[in-house]
Amino acid sequence: MAYPATSIHVLAVAGSLRRDSYNRQLLNAAAQMAPPQMILKVHDTIADIPMFDEDLEATGERGLGGVARLREAIAAADAILIATPEYNQSLPGVLKNTIDWLSRSGAAGPAFAGKPVAITGATVGPWGTRLAQAQLRHALTAVGALTMPTPQLFIADAPRSFDVRQGTLDGSMELRLSNFLLAFEKWIRRLHPAVRTPDQPEAGPR
Repeated sequence: MAYPATSIHVLAVAGSLRRDSYNRQLLNAAAQMAPPQMILKVHDTIADIPMFDEDLEATGERGLGGVARLREAIAAADAILIATPEYNQSLPGVLKNTIDWLSRSGAAGPAFAGKPVAITGATVGPWGTRLAQAQLRHALTAVGALTMPTPQLFIADAPRSFDVRQGTLDGSMELRLSNFLLAFEKWIRRLHPAVRTPDQPEAGPR
């Protein structure tokens, strides 16, 4: 069975709060370099998501607007791209907190369930967010996300790859990011029936 080619809508989320963080710069670069059929939008912030609290969730008090806003953005997207920093060899608390909120069953169920996801990350350290990405991958598996296994993109010593003033990446990093995004497009089309290309068959047994 053939499917019409169509645009892929990807929501990109930075796992840090700093406005000009390397991970936000990475996502901004990804938005500029996305393949022609991919529309990549960077979510503005996760700073408006409160600490997870079942009492707050149960009472429906004010303060949950950020959770609802991100949940709606994820529901409207075909796939999610997450860029995480690494703090003390670990996943940032603000990102894990966001996943905890989104794992709860909203009107359409847990936000990440069945959603294609890719993860990457940048850090000033030498390990390229390997530990943070491993922990993030584990958490995403627990909430039902379909996380792309390879390629994996780790960006170490970020100041050498980013030109903060120009908002650009160096040539070798641009190539790595471009290849990563092309692989993500293939991953999404493989999993998402609505965005398969005309020559891509339906997955699974016939």
